[in-house]
Amino acid sequence: MLAIIPARGGSKGLPGKNIKLLAGKPLITYAIEAALKAKHITEVVVSTEDENIATLAKQYGASVPFMRPVELASDTALSVDTYLYTLDKLEHDFKKKYKEFIVLQPTSPLRKNEDIDQAIEMFYDKEADSVISYVEEQHSIFWHKYLESDGSLSPIFGDDKLNNRQELKKTYFPNGAIYVFKSALIRNKKYYTDKTFAYIMNRNNSIDIDTIEDFEYAEYLIKNEKHTI
Repeated sequence: MLAIIPARGGSKGLPGKNIKLLAGKPLITYAIEAALKAKHITEVVVSTEDENIATLAKQYGASVPFMRPVELASDTALSVDTYLYTLDKLEHDFKKKYKEFIVLQPTSPLRKNEDIDQAIEMFYDKEADSVISYVEEQHSIFWHKYLESDGSLSPIFGDDKLNNRQELKKTYFPNGAIYVFKSALIRNKKYYTDKTFAYIMNRNNSIDIDTIEDFEYAEYLIKNEKHTI
């Protein structure tokens, strides 16, 4: 299976984060190394418009067969268009046609190669259209509110639920670490169907780096090996 690691050079929340050193290694290398260790991955392609990222990715064993167009690396560009560009370019220029692929964002450095393999195995076993990694929400979604401009609260789901947390059904949210797709699904610009399944990851391994605080917490977990299952 093809692994696509999307890594643009620009980041407003944490500038240069994809090559920022995390516990002594550039952030993107965690995704590359996990992908290369995964037994079901046959090719690891980094999609980037940034020459520094491309050079680094090649040094760590990933393929960068072409550069991403700048317009697909803006804040408003859709991820799905990057995936489609990569699939089309591989097929047109290199005669490589993939019926399915996995996306591994570099901002999830604590995802393990075992997670990758198990998600892919779920994808095949369930004959899924997609498998997406999720993590359990600690607090009930029914406690969430909209915050209005005057500071008042308004309900999201209608009537308030005053049940204890233990009485409410567990909810889960996507952690951004793993996306396994049928290419046909992405060509329809969809992520979900009734054949989409969740691969559940634990909370520490689910960290998604967007801010310096996320980065520092990930570094703490790595240095203290607290992300180990």
